[in-house]
Amino acid sequence: MRSQPIDQFVTTLPADKRASVYQSTKATHEKRTKLLFDEFADPNRLRHLAGEIKQHTLEHLDTYLPAVEAKMKTNGVTVHWAATADAANAAVLAIMRARNATKMVKAKTMVSEEIGLAHFLEQNGCEALETDLGEFIVQIDDDHPSHIVRPIIHKTRREIATSFEREGLGAYNDDPETITRRARQFLRHKYLQADVGLTGANFVSVESGRLVLVTNEGNSRFSLAAPKCHIALVGIEKLVPRDRDLGIFLNLLARSATAQELTVYTEFISGPKSPAQPDGPEEMHVIFVDNGRTEVLASECREILRCIRCGACLNVCPVYRQASGHAYRSVYPGPVGAVLSPLLAGERFPALADLPKASSLCGACNEVCPVNIPIPDLLLRLRNRAKQENVPSPGTPPMGAWALMASQPTAWKAALFGGKVLNYVPAKLIPVPAMQAWSAKRALPEWRGGEFRKWLKNRLQKSPTP
Repeated sequence: MRSQPIDQFVTTLPADKRASVYQSTKATHEKRTKLLFDEFADPNRLRHLAGEIKQHTLEHLDTYLPAVEAKMKTNGVTVHWAATADAANAAVLAIMRARNATKMVKAKTMVSEEIGLAHFLEQNGCEALETDLGEFIVQIDDDHPSHIVRPIIHKTRREIATSFEREGLGAYNDDPETITRRARQFLRHKYLQADVGLTGANFVSVESGRLVLVTNEGNSRFSLAAPKCHIALVGIEKLVPRDRDLGIFLNLLARSATAQELTVYTEFISGPKSPAQPDGPEEMHVIFVDNGRTEVLASECREILRCIRCGACLNVCPVYRQASGHAYRSVYPGPVGAVLSPLLAGERFPALADLPKASSLCGACNEVCPVNIPIPDLLLRLRNRAKQENVPSPGTPPMGAWALMASQPTAWKAALFGGKVLNYVPAKLIPVPAMQAWSAKRALPEWRGGEFRKWLKNRLQKSPTP
């Protein structure tokens, strides 16, 4: 599953899907804003405090990582370190082979998407089944998530019903309750058959060594109930210093991600089951994954590692609302992905260096970020890096021509007329190479400009002389 490169999913978004993405993200953003300002006297101060805690943690990872490792070992956890995606995948496979395990059930984890774990395990004769409903649907469709929190925001229930019928999960029925019930019935047996349960972690407390998982479906609990081995894939940036810090982050995460006061399931996991507990994993492994994060930490964009994967910046972003997630060609879409994806790409930075340009720089992403990441500033820094490294931007005409046109009234008026022409003659048909290259990468809305001068002239003529 998921054998296709992610860039194969970059297509023009149909109007109905664009409308669905727009309405869903808009509604969540509005609910999030109301909830925060109704319940906190100064939510912006809370965001700044959360950002300061995360930034402090990032700047002292050299102290906190050894400390959390020691605490976890005391709790009975086996800790592994993976510098690369390959090392992380190899560590998971080694743990499974040591137990002669071939079946895994997975809770939602962005790190496993990032390293391509499910596909890697499939190539090595193991099953890695997604148990989050959205991720499960994405998996059976050999698709990719298009939102950090809601991976199937780009799908309709009719498409899901068709997929379930294709997979033998029942006759076509697009009733949401029926779809959910069929998934539950299918997955319940998989939980019981699994050898290993895999999760991520939303936060890790250095003080107690506990993993914190937040979900709304309870699938992470099922993933840990029957299997005798628990593996957690955790990015090294997920740490918070103290248990008390979790009160801030859990309040902000739920409200920012799904406009809830608290997610339905919030789990604190210290280690494998104790002798007094009748059920639960007999062993627990935590794999701390770097995979480029150390390089990001050393860069001028280190603030992006504060991200708690809430998706609030996606929900408010005008570009994401029109393009959806697949247009970003990476695991992390939206404004956060436009910064994080090129940075994590390492030597492949030029291939994703155009993503920071997928922004209007309106600043809304920074305003809603629960950890106050200055995303617009980071986008500008990455644009500058691309310029300094002479990374070509596909289809972007020289800006000198733009400057000349914008400073010459006659040329500007001609360009406005040309904009109207594009409503009838697609830019790709205009025999100008720069226009053809530009339009090959962009889908333009209907031209509606060019009327301001006429409006102003008429208004001045009608206005009384002072």
